[in-house]
Amino acid sequence: MSTPQPFEIFLVTVPGLESVLCEEARALGFEDATAVAGGVTLQGGWPDVWRANLELRGATRVLARIGGFMAFHLAQLDKRSRKFPFGDLLRTDVPLRVQVTTKASKIYHARAATQRIETALTDTHGLTLDPEADLVLKVRIDDNNVLFSLDTSGESLHKRGHKEAVGKAPMRETLASLMLRQAGYTGSEPVLDPMCGSGTFVIEAAEIAAGLQPGRSRSFAFQSLANYDADAFGAMKTTAHTTPPAQFYGSDRDAGAVRMATANAERAGLSDVTHFANHAAGEATPPDGPAGLVIVNPPYGARIGNKKLLYPLYGTLGQTLLNRFKGWRVALVTSEPSLAKATALPWKPQSAPIAHGGTKVWLWQTPPLR
Repeated sequence: MSTPQPFEIFLVTVPGLESVLCEEARALGFEDATAVAGGVTLQGGWPDVWRANLELRGATRVLARIGGFMAFHLAQLDKRSRKFPFGDLLRTDVPLRVQVTTKASKIYHARAATQRIETALTDTHGLTLDPEADLVLKVRIDDNNVLFSLDTSGESLHKRGHKEAVGKAPMRETLASLMLRQAGYTGSEPVLDPMCGSGTFVIEAAEIAAGLQPGRSRSFAFQSLANYDADAFGAMKTTAHTTPPAQFYGSDRDAGAVRMATANAERAGLSDVTHFANHAAGEATPPDGPAGLVIVNPPYGARIGNKKLLYPLYGTLGQTLLNRFKGWRVALVTSEPSLAKATALPWKPQSAPIAHGGTKVWLWQTPPLR
């Protein structure tokens, strides 16, 4: 077997939230998880790869570092690729595609390197290539060191498998879960989103509170590998969930968004603890019971265009929260610090930027409102 036990597993995440994912990984028992640029590294075996895909809410992908070698020219890359035991993991009946990146290496032409590796895979190992394949062999050539990684996730892990309807500017589930964690949410308090769109924050918060596995409704690329054990993976999956100690609320002025959110929550099995209403953010009122977290992803300049039109919206939102949501904490996503400040909310110091949709955003947070 070419992959030592344990081997390195790399959890890809949104730049700016690596430490938050690291906290989640450690909380799930991946004790040696370490935050690095672009993600989190840890050591483990294949059952850990399966469990990471199934249980981690904030990871975008799970890469298995399956081995490599040094190569200083294309002929050497070709020869050593032919000797690498890909057949221990890759099946001849399952198509795959190859992605190569090169950096600071004598092999500097990624396309030529890709051709050599692909030829070795087909001619020597009998594997099938398909540019549309879900299974991806990622090859990184850095300082003449060739590293092979398998993308064990397939589709991005934000696709949970039960959210079919999305709005115009959707918040990805993986990002939403990390922002909830960054805002101190643990699953024990109510959450309200007054601009809920398709319901991502509300549904993600309810899933966390119910103890639902994020990958319970989908398939993964690792299920097509030669070493996949369906029984062992099946034993990891749980269907039972706890009754959350709180309820979860969303509202939106767009009736279509409310219908989408309601349908998404029902598919996720959470219609009994989620509530969606059709009204503007300025009409939001806190539900009966203890205070919790308001988390909201309003329109901002990078998404809408003319941010001058947004200042009144943010001002109204801020006044609504200050007047009605005493004791609640607020977390707000925006790419424009000036818009956050237009709410007149008592923000904590600005946190580190987060990469989102090709721009930088910040998660602004308040202490409990007084």
